[in-house]
Amino acid sequence: MTWWRALVEAGAVPAAFVPPASTGRTDLEDGAEAGTVADVVEDAELQAHPVLERSAARPPTAVSFLDGIERWSVVAYDGVVPVVRAYVAAAVRRRDARGALHTTHQRARDFAIAPLELMNAARRQALSAHCPDVEPVAGERVGQPALFLETVEAAVRRARARLERELAEACLETLAAGEWLVVDGLLSLSPTVARHPRALGVIKSHGAQFLEGRGLERALTLPAGHRTSVFRVRGGHTRTEVYSWYLRLWPWEGNDLLYGLLRVEARAHSETVTRAAEVSGWLLAERAPLATPDARWDRLLYPLHQVEEYLKSRAPRDLQLRRVSRLPKTGT
Repeated sequence: MTWWRALVEAGAVPAAFVPPASTGRTDLEDGAEAGTVADVVEDAELQAHPVLERSAARPPTAVSFLDGIERWSVVAYDGVVPVVRAYVAAAVRRRDARGALHTTHQRARDFAIAPLELMNAARRQALSAHCPDVEPVAGERVGQPALFLETVEAAVRRARARLERELAEACLETLAAGEWLVVDGLLSLSPTVARHPRALGVIKSHGAQFLEGRGLERALTLPAGHRTSVFRVRGGHTRTEVYSWYLRLWPWEGNDLLYGLLRVEARAHSETVTRAAEVSGWLLAERAPLATPDARWDRLLYPLHQVEEYLKSRAPRDLQLRRVSRLPKTGT
C-alpha cells in the first residue's frame, strides 16, 4: 500500500492536483541576489567579443553534464491541509570520445511534504508510519491555498538544489584530469564546485541582473555568436564569488532580449579570463542538435537536454507531467 492510500484510509480526502509545467528556475530562485552590481575584470568596461567558429573551438577530451528534475502533486487533503508527494532527481552523464553519454552519478528522492503540526493526529501518525521520508513545512499559509502551494514549490526546489549540489561535489571528487563538469544552474551555491578549475555553471533563466547602464545594454543586445567581457559576481551570504559572462547562442532580433542568452559561471581566477574565449566556443557548439521540443531550446544546451530526458524517463509514471481532468466522475 502506498503512503497516500494509507492516508486516505485514515480519513484523508484523495486529491489529484498537478501544478502547471514550470518554465525553469531563475537565478534568483537559485540564490542569486537582486541588485548586485558586477565588476568587469577583462576589459576597462563591458564589451562584446566574437566567439571562435565551431571548427576553431577545441572542446575538452571529456565533459560531464549535470542536471536535475522536480515533480510534485497534491495527493490528499486532511481537512484543508494539502499533503504533497514530491520527487526530485539529478544525474551526471559523461560524454565519451564517440559522443555518447554515460551515467556516472545519479540520485533521486521520493518524499512527502506536509505541515505536520496542522494535521489530524491519526492521519499524521499514518503518514509517519507509511512514508519514511517526510519534509515538514510551516503551515502559516494553509488558509491561503495559492500561497501555500508557493511554499510547497519552494521546498521542492530546495530539495532539488541540495541533491544537485551533493552530486556535483561527488562528481568533482572523481573527475579525470582534463575533464570538465558543466552544471545546469549556479556554481556559486557550493564553495567546492565554485572553486574548481574545470567546473562551469550555465544559467538560462535570468531573474537577477548584475550589470547596469551601458554594460547592461551591451549584454542584453549581444549579437549571436558573441560573448561579453568577463565580470566578477560578488558573493553574498549564501554564495561564493565567481567570474561570469553572457553568451548569445541565437539571434535575438525578432524575438526578445533574453532569447538564446546564457550566463556562464566559472572559478574566480585569472585563468578563467584567459579561457573564456575557448570555453565560449565549445559551449556555442553544444547548442546543436536543437533541444526541441523543449520550450527553452534556444537556451538549453543539447547534452543538458539529454540528461533531463534521461531523468524524465526514470521518474515515477504517476508523477509524469500531465493534465488532470476536471470533469465530474460519473462512474460510467
